[in-house]
Amino acid sequence: MRLFALPLALCLSLVPAMSQAIEKPKQLVMISFDGAGANHLWQRSRDLASRVDAHFTYFLSCTLVIERAKAKSYQGPRQKPGKSNIGFAQTAAEARERLGHVWQAHLEGHDISSHTCGHFDGGEWTAADWTTEFRTFDDVLTGAWKTVGAEAEEPAGWKDFVRNGITGFRAPYFSTSPGMVEAEKQAGIRYDASLVTKGPMWPEEKNGLIRFGLPLIPEGPSGRPIIAMDYNLFIRHSGGLDNPSRSAEFEERTYSAFRAAFDKQYDGERIPLQIGLHFVEMNGGAYWRAMERLVTEVCGKEDVACVSYSQAIDMLKHREKPSETSGL
Repeated sequence: MRLFALPLALCLSLVPAMSQAIEKPKQLVMISFDGAGANHLWQRSRDLASRVDAHFTYFLSCTLVIERAKAKSYQGPRQKPGKSNIGFAQTAAEARERLGHVWQAHLEGHDISSHTCGHFDGGEWTAADWTTEFRTFDDVLTGAWKTVGAEAEEPAGWKDFVRNGITGFRAPYFSTSPGMVEAEKQAGIRYDASLVTKGPMWPEEKNGLIRFGLPLIPEGPSGRPIIAMDYNLFIRHSGGLDNPSRSAEFEERTYSAFRAAFDKQYDGERIPLQIGLHFVEMNGGAYWRAMERLVTEVCGKEDVACVSYSQAIDMLKHREKPSETSGL
């Protein structure tokens, strides 16, 4: 069977009607992390996933596995050597520890995906610019263990993992350009998660690329829509300035928004719910705690699956077949 005999959006639009006639499919929840930097948050997220039976997606920025002393080995499109909007590892030891988390997360079934390298705004990039950055990402990851002086510690299968196991992408700042999709296809990207949608929506397949979007969800006393991502909440709640004195309040607002968005789909069409975070504990960790509360409550439900993007694609593919919708 071909992966998508019909456009994915058309196939998936039939799912709710079919599933209600048989049995509701599982509610999918996809938690993702942009940047994937701080090592203690790698450990915290992996421990959480193990505890609640979840799989996450990590959109990795490759400069975070380059030590600062070697920063000039990286040059982003239209940038000076050594420049990165997301920084570098402070030391080789920090980068080596991060590489260990990347590999262990991969072995545990999580998605390791690309967030390119220097976290630049690609809104005006050409296809050639994107291609350059994708190739740099691959080159940096391929040689990362050697670069940090730990070639002897490189896991067997690492290079194959970099070459064949990293198939997803999210553009920094959700900033895309007309040449991006062409470059993604050339780079072997299977899915893109750079869109923002008016609410939870089914993914779409277009020109051989599966497109996901973080949804706008109601939040706060007035229920104003906001992207389901910690940074956007951080800007709304405190203007982008840390205010730990109100951390509990911000956590409760965020949890309530996440839970309401989940309940709406769980009780309704069962459209996958996507939530994005960063490896930064903004406003005293309010947004991580809200996410942790949600996944602790819902991931163990029999009819809920907290999955990576790759797992979601495979599960949604099966839903295209009416005979296989039951129990999925």
